Amino acid sequence: MIAHLRGPIEFIGKDHLIVNVGNVGLRVYVPVTTHDAASVGKIVDLFTHLHIRENEWTLYGFPSQEELELFELLLGVSGVGARTALAVLGAASPEQLRSAIAHEQAELLTRVPGIGPKTAKSIIFHLKDKVGVVTAGTPIAYLTDADTEVIAALTGLGYSIVEAQTALASLPRDASQDVEARIRLALNYFAK
Repeated sequence: MIAHLRGPIEFIGKDHLIVNVGNVGLRVYVPVTTHDAASVGKIVDLFTHLHIRENEWTLYGFPSQEELELFELLLGVSGVGARTALAVLGAASPEQLRSAIAHEQAELLTRVPGIGPKTAKSIIFHLKDKVGVVTAGTPIAYLTDADTEVIAALTGLGYSIVEAQTALASLPRDASQDVEARIRLALNYFAK
């Protein structure tokens, strides 16, 4: 039905954008990375999936065709709904997700709220042969419990998920695993 939309952002909600397309405001649910990069007035190009249920039509939008395809693959897994699939796509890049699924490493998936070990194994089982060929050298970024706490602390201070992840990525590999020390180092990144 609606495969693509382009237009200026009129409003940024908690988990969605309202995009003006031909003087009609369309509510589009987007991954957290797209949401955090949005600003009112910015023109967006989104590949979309219209999710139809008995009493609701919901539009989901993605900045790339690859993310849309992964979203639709995730919807095909029993126990994964549209909101959960959207959260998975917000947790890692498409390459990281494909690599985690192809290498049967559920750690990345279980970090997403709403995905436990059983659902993560189900996603891997159903999608392992569908994600395509992933080279052995593809890096997989795993978050430790300390990393998760640092991101939670930074977002609690008002930084976006993308900003928190960028600050976390800037930390030296040999940085202390002490959460408070890592938070201080991450805050130093923003002070630069």
